[in-house]
Amino acid sequence: MDKEAAQQRIGKLRKEIDRYRYAYHVLDKSLISDAALDSLKKELFDLETEHPDLVTPDSPTQRVAGKPLKEFAKVKHVERMTSFNDAFSEEDMRAWLERLENYLKKKIVPSGGIAPYYCELKIDGLAIELEYENGIFMRGSTRGDGMIGEDVTQNLRTVEAIPLRLLEWEEVEKNLRAAGLDPKKYKIPHHFIVRGEVFITKKVFAAVNREQERKELKLYANPRNIAAGSLRQLDPKVTASRHLDSFQYDIVTNIGQTSHEEEHVILKAFGFKTNPNNRSAKNMQDIFAFRDHWAEPVRREKLDYEIDGTVVIVNDNATFTRADIIGKAPRAAMAYKFSPRDATTVVEDILVQVGRTGALTPVAVMRGVFVGGITITHATLHNADEIERLGLKIGDTVIVSRAGDVIPQITEVLKGFRTGKEVAFHMPTRCPVDGSKVVREGAISRCSSPTCGAKHREFLYHFVSRGAFNIEGLGPKILDKFLDEGLISDAADIFTLVKGDISSLARFGERSAENIVTEVAEKKKVTLARFLYALGILHVGEETALTLSRNFQFPISNFQIKIDDILKTFQKLSLEDLQHAPDVGPKVAQSIYDWFRESRNVKFMERLEKAGVEVEAESRHGGTKTGHLAGKTFVLTGGLSSMSREAAKERVRELGGDASESVSKKTDYVVAGTDPGSKYEKAKKLGVKILNEEEFLTLIR
Repeated sequence: MDKEAAQQRIGKLRKEIDRYRYAYHVLDKSLISDAALDSLKKELFDLETEHPDLVTPDSPTQRVAGKPLKEFAKVKHVERMTSFNDAFSEEDMRAWLERLENYLKKKIVPSGGIAPYYCELKIDGLAIELEYENGIFMRGSTRGDGMIGEDVTQNLRTVEAIPLRLLEWEEVEKNLRAAGLDPKKYKIPHHFIVRGEVFITKKVFAAVNREQERKELKLYANPRNIAAGSLRQLDPKVTASRHLDSFQYDIVTNIGQTSHEEEHVILKAFGFKTNPNNRSAKNMQDIFAFRDHWAEPVRREKLDYEIDGTVVIVNDNATFTRADIIGKAPRAAMAYKFSPRDATTVVEDILVQVGRTGALTPVAVMRGVFVGGITITHATLHNADEIERLGLKIGDTVIVSRAGDVIPQITEVLKGFRTGKEVAFHMPTRCPVDGSKVVREGAISRCSSPTCGAKHREFLYHFVSRGAFNIEGLGPKILDKFLDEGLISDAADIFTLVKGDISSLARFGERSAENIVTEVAEKKKVTLARFLYALGILHVGEETALTLSRNFQFPISNFQIKIDDILKTFQKLSLEDLQHAPDVGPKVAQSIYDWFRESRNVKFMERLEKAGVEVEAESRHGGTKTGHLAGKTFVLTGGLSSMSREAAKERVRELGGDASESVSKKTDYVVAGTDPGSKYEKAKKLGVKILNEEEFLTLIR
């Protein structure tokens, strides 16, 4: 994305994020899911990281939460209450660590027996600050905008997990010793400030929503909304009725602590409730293992509260302080979230695929988006009615959702992101495969040609076959599935699929998806002869494709031929030019001539080039054939036991010979395997030399 486009996108992101965040943090209303909002914030953060000169003080990345409500007194925090930037993948976490170490100009390593990192569960609640004077709870506040929060002291007094009085110092000393810490290291705090999280348990959340349902009121979207709403009640009795819970995780006051892990031990020693599931981590692998452990649904279900990820903090306090703050978040900490079930992305195109029955299905081609644990680039739009219901245009920012193993779906269009450049989509009136008229049958658009779907399917089978791109593991059943689910509209789409597109389908695991993507990537580079054969031009078999590749001049650069140059070369050839090639008669020439001038085929060639397909120039192109079989023509018939017929043909060509499909007086050898066909009889009639398999193997050694 160039700078001008980035600046425009950043402006849209800031405006919409501010709108969503104001509703979420100030009005306690969710206009979109937390995961979708996180996705927008992550996109903004990444764009601002790429273009730091576009960062402005009013960007959502530079501030925390929302403004304090007017109903509560304002509280100025002694130190800024920050939020966290989000990471969703191991790649994001490694990038964070690289940025941090570059800023610090040093590696994050163990120091003085302190583990480099500390990992916590990220609870779906509301951040709070608690102030104690001589051990007595005096004031509690929300985060607010990070500098000024809301005074919710009376409401926090109703939370049983928050101590109204700290333990006596003698008991604190005893607890510290039991935890392996020396009490003499710490000062007795007269003014003690700590921070933590207020949340509502799953059990209470369910009970509150049951009550809402009984009263025929709107249900709460998530526990965080109830926790926020409960804490902001003007009547503390309402807050008390919600049975809020709380964990503390940070000490603002310096009493001699040197690590974040140590702070958790100290908090517990003073009588605060801390999360027993938090752990230190020696390296990134420990961090990944902690996050993956709690990402398992069976483990999260056992918790009394909702979590949406983990928090990773540099454990050494001195390093943490030195790293400072970037925007709204500390550099030395990151929220490493679970795979979002909702994410935002941009629809870059809408293609139409033709299924086995001739039904036309629109497919959204999107910027790669990580949702539900996978990265996807395609989503079926089902039919024209669904596009109309969504109000979707090409270029729109959308929410993509995936729950469980369900195939990702576009569930909402975020129209606030529109720039005026979006393009409306209309179902074609002519079939994109064969040009036949499209008819409407209820919600389904269908090609009027009864054989269209089958022809399209057969072409795909041909395209990946051994003589063409030779994509192993991509057989008819898998291609049928890709068509039925709207993953591909033509063969070019095969090269744009990512692992997540495939693994999201039923009965496709991560490994099988990865195997397919890897195999496709390896077969993106193909010889000119194979490429021409793969195009499925009528009357152009393997030998004719090889003849075309050897008898016409194509521009070559670095041993490669651009697909556009192949197209232009054939478009310049006349029918007479084509017939100058051996074995290309009038009928074949006409077929080739017409194919390269058909607009659908031209667009297909362009899509292949855009998908990254590379055509290799053959080493013998334009030169003299060498090898002891040079000038000899072979025809193979019947089955060979030592190798496939394709492999045999390749070996003949490697040695300078030609492999033909038909027997004539010009044929030098016919290789007869088991159960030879009519070619064997014709060779005998014409007196062509016939070799058995053993004689052939001797000849090609």
